[in-house]
Amino acid sequence: MQNLSWLILIIVFLVAAIKNNGEGSHLRVSVVIPAYNEEGNVAHVVKTALSCKYVQEVVVVDDGSFDNTYEKAKIAGASIIRHTTNQGKGAALKTGFKHSNGDIVAFIDADLENLTINQVDNMIKPILDGKADITKTKFKREGGRVTELTAKPLLNFFFPEIKFDQPLSGQFAAKRVALNKIRFEEDYGVDVGIVLDADVQGLRIKEVDIGDIKHQMSNLADLNVVANEVVRTIVDRAMEYGRVTMMDSMGKYIRMGILGLSLSSLGVFGVFFIRVIPATIWIIIFIVGMVLAIYYIFKLIKRSIHMLMRHEGRTQSLKSFTYMHFPILVSGIILIAMLSTLLGAVNVDDGKISIEPNSGNLIIWKNSSDNRTFDVRGPYTVDSALENENTSIRISNDALATLGLNYGDKLYIMGQGYVLNQPRPGEESIMRIPLQVRQSLYLDVGDVIQDGNLRKVFNNIHAQKNITTSGSNANNVTLQEGIIIQNNEAVGRKVNVFIDNEKLATTSGLMDNGSYSIYINDLKVKTIQFNDKSSLNEYFVQWGTHEIKIEIGDYVTSDVKFAPVSVGKFLNFSINGTLS
Repeated sequence: MQNLSWLILIIVFLVAAIKNNGEGSHLRVSVVIPAYNEEGNVAHVVKTALSCKYVQEVVVVDDGSFDNTYEKAKIAGASIIRHTTNQGKGAALKTGFKHSNGDIVAFIDADLENLTINQVDNMIKPILDGKADITKTKFKREGGRVTELTAKPLLNFFFPEIKFDQPLSGQFAAKRVALNKIRFEEDYGVDVGIVLDADVQGLRIKEVDIGDIKHQMSNLADLNVVANEVVRTIVDRAMEYGRVTMMDSMGKYIRMGILGLSLSSLGVFGVFFIRVIPATIWIIIFIVGMVLAIYYIFKLIKRSIHMLMRHEGRTQSLKSFTYMHFPILVSGIILIAMLSTLLGAVNVDDGKISIEPNSGNLIIWKNSSDNRTFDVRGPYTVDSALENENTSIRISNDALATLGLNYGDKLYIMGQGYVLNQPRPGEESIMRIPLQVRQSLYLDVGDVIQDGNLRKVFNNIHAQKNITTSGSNANNVTLQEGIIIQNNEAVGRKVNVFIDNEKLATTSGLMDNGSYSIYINDLKVKTIQFNDKSSLNEYFVQWGTHEIKIEIGDYVTSDVKFAPVSVGKFLNFSINGTLS
């Protein structure tokens, strides 16, 4: 029995749900009738609307009538709203909509002489059934001169997607939520305005055939007024929704010019701030954008000069010129502002151009034709060293490139050596530095170092750097140099290293007059005395039967200084095995 009771209860709920959803019976329907001097027919329209089973209220808007429209409509059972003066059909519809209460609102003219319940039903039922947000009517009648000669040609030109048989039909219905999104025109442009707004906003519009309709035909003077208001509405909507600028040539020039400037701005932004895509791609985007912008702005200026040279309507042309060109002017200002801001911190050295915005540093190397690259570096955030890593510094490859060092090199700070290691995955912008080093460099956890300031932070720090070797002895000999990091470039000397007259390595750095020590396997084997004015530029060291030659060569620019005896080892050879 208990299971049977549950089954009956479920069936009752299902029946109730089906009943509530059937044909939208839970929705309230209002009918709004705009009327101006329609005492002869308004009562018939009101009674017909009230006879429809869907309709809960009929609102007649007496738009300044001076006959008995008010009395006739009231006697027929309508709610009446009166305008003291004639304000136009659109104003009457807006007033009626505002004072109606239905979830669905139908708008019907007061002069329809043979309106039937079926016709009202045909307007409302598709919305109740959920098949449309708005229904508009088409019907058999004579005339349609404004529709055929004015509305359809303009709609076909500006809004070719709209293919209604009678776009100006005055009878339509819509959901209140849909009408809330639509702007009501004050005059006869209201009908086509609703269609255009609904189409652009993606509302579902259904054109329904309601058969034969009879109403009073307008004279030519009245049709002229209607045509003017319809044309104004279509053109205004075309301007508002961008349909005019999609077609004219100046609009195309402006759009393409803005596109070019926007691409250029994107290219500049990408070079500095987006690392996922290589900087070279962003440079190409910038160049393509500039080409587009220059081409179309030139065409725009040429067309604009022709327009402004005309004597007639020059003031209006100047206003239109300013209005149309304002977007491209703003785009140009944005691009100039970005370039001036980003390039404002440019620093030019002999070897490179360094441009430092807040979030990164663009380095354009120009030392040689085979080493021209674009690289965005920094900034770097200081953090504490990992546990048990008190003699190492984790630093990104970008930071190493700026310092001119490599992984495995050592920094000597307060007499302690610290090996440079790779950062942990995901920490490429973090520098993990032991406490003693942070205190010596006056750094705190959380400090942010811009790439352009990195050498300032490590200025005059002693480093032991591995030098790349070549030749037949490269596998048996490793070479390290002692350097002092400098913040600025200066004129130094190239140093060539030979073993048995075969070049092993080349390096460069600033050399002060003084003593420099040479080590082999961490044992000092020679101290050389360097004097920049001396003609002596070759120094020799014997290692068994092998001769090592250090040649002080040409003048070059460098951002490191070779370590003198008082600081550390100038050169340290580590020899393993037998030399060739």
